[in-house]
Amino acid sequence: MQRRHFIRISASAATAALLSRITYATPTGTTSLNNPEEVWAQSGDEWFQLAGTNGSKFSYKEIEVTIKTNGNAKGIYVTSPVQQLNAVRLKWQYNLPTAKFLGDHWERSYGDLQWKTKTEGVKNPWYVVIYDGKQTACFGVKTGANSICWWGLNPGSLELTLDTLSGGNGVLLGNRVLHAADLISTEGKAGESPFSTDRRFCGMMCDKPRLPRQPVYGINDWYFAYGKNNFDLIKKTTAMMSELVTDTGNKPFSVIDAGWATYSPLLPGDGGWNDDFSTPNDKFKDMQLLGDEIKKLGMRPGLWMRPLCARHDDKASLLAPKIPGRNNPKNPVLDPTIPENLSRIRHNFDVYRQWGYEMVKHDFTTYDITGRWGFDMKQSITSPGWNFNDRSKTTAEIILDLYRSIRTAAGDSIYVIGCNTMSHLTAGVFELCRIGDDTSGKDWSRTRKMGVNTLAFRLPQHNKFYAADGDCVGITTDIDWNKNKQWLQLLAESGAPLFISAQPEALGEAQKLAVKQAFAAAAKVQPVGEPLDWLETALPQKWKLNGREVDFNWA
Repeated sequence: MQRRHFIRISASAATAALLSRITYATPTGTTSLNNPEEVWAQSGDEWFQLAGTNGSKFSYKEIEVTIKTNGNAKGIYVTSPVQQLNAVRLKWQYNLPTAKFLGDHWERSYGDLQWKTKTEGVKNPWYVVIYDGKQTACFGVKTGANSICWWGLNPGSLELTLDTLSGGNGVLLGNRVLHAADLISTEGKAGESPFSTDRRFCGMMCDKPRLPRQPVYGINDWYFAYGKNNFDLIKKTTAMMSELVTDTGNKPFSVIDAGWATYSPLLPGDGGWNDDFSTPNDKFKDMQLLGDEIKKLGMRPGLWMRPLCARHDDKASLLAPKIPGRNNPKNPVLDPTIPENLSRIRHNFDVYRQWGYEMVKHDFTTYDITGRWGFDMKQSITSPGWNFNDRSKTTAEIILDLYRSIRTAAGDSIYVIGCNTMSHLTAGVFELCRIGDDTSGKDWSRTRKMGVNTLAFRLPQHNKFYAADGDCVGITTDIDWNKNKQWLQLLAESGAPLFISAQPEALGEAQKLAVKQAFAAAAKVQPVGEPLDWLETALPQKWKLNGREVDFNWA
């Protein structure tokens, strides 16, 4: 297939020069990155440049990086049979136009996504979108990569780093070839907004998203119960909220959050997070019975769990190494590279299927694997100098193995929500992803920061990667209803999943009417909402919802 370098006539001069330097076009107009000018590799603490051959093969001693055309992408293949491999870096030379740029987050976002202008020291996880006021350019890796990737914009260069660590040490590949990532890019079409280009690009990065059969909505108890839940409370709130459901063709979910399993957290005298997630505690006793009660009330049962949570009596040989952030003796973590541990997780999902649950929200896997939250991954994904039992796989591969084990165990009868999961590795595996950090039933400023910011900047991923869950509306007596009802409206009309966490005492007639309307909207397929002022603010107030412009006041 012939390809030619091009400059899109409609592009501004600066961005067109950028694209012509580092992209090429197929006859169908799909763009992809040219081969890089430089390739570097890291083994241990040492970085070294690889010598190029024919523009597609780069080597240093026995380390080799090969670039192959994979459809509309560039596949990066790496071998390092002797030395540990910590990372690979690709570099393209170009002059960045005067522009704003937007990156993603490693896992959930933390109210910190926004269009930026200062590039120095900024890591853009997974993909980056560049907008110069007229034209949009996007560069990314396809979802399901076997390395953890980020883009850097530097004076005179565009760089992509592929983290191939296995825990905190370099991976030991032996004689196998690592398909580290597939690189892809595109530019904005005529008349296409940066939001629309971003959304289209997300679809290019994820060829086969796994999506719910119908829009997802429902209730969750966390933001009013905060773990102090029980059988009767779940049944009571499900009955109360089910009266507000009008669409019987798409029933909502009632998701039981943390507090149901043996040795549940946040209870007096608890021993930490060391739950047995196949056994309910005395507050719940019979989870199958509770699931049946939820179904009788017209909702679909769901529950929360923490897959890598170990028990106090687990053998030390099953546990992940203690590292900063993962060294609390009350909270031991299972090593996900040990087959016995994956079998335990699969067993838990077998139990949930037997109980008749139709949704499982699993949490904490990124933190349990790396010992860090996404906002702490500025210098590195995890602390150095450690590895899991199996060091022959990259951290990305280890995470993917865990996710795929969960997916297989869940089967087709259970929707899976990933929370605190690597977004780009979740896509195509789970139907839903919690895309931001927790909102709140106590603190409006937290809901505004985590909820509004998350939804605005990650809605392009909705139904392209997964159904993008912006988290709950915590309707409680602690938050002013005049503020909270705006968040309810935005979620309900955004086209994304809607979950409501409603304290019974806070549900008056005004709240019931608003929830009833929100449920009716969220049960149907809607256009994806678009933040209209997202280029100027981290908390967009002007939104396009269902073809009309809506102004919110988040102050």
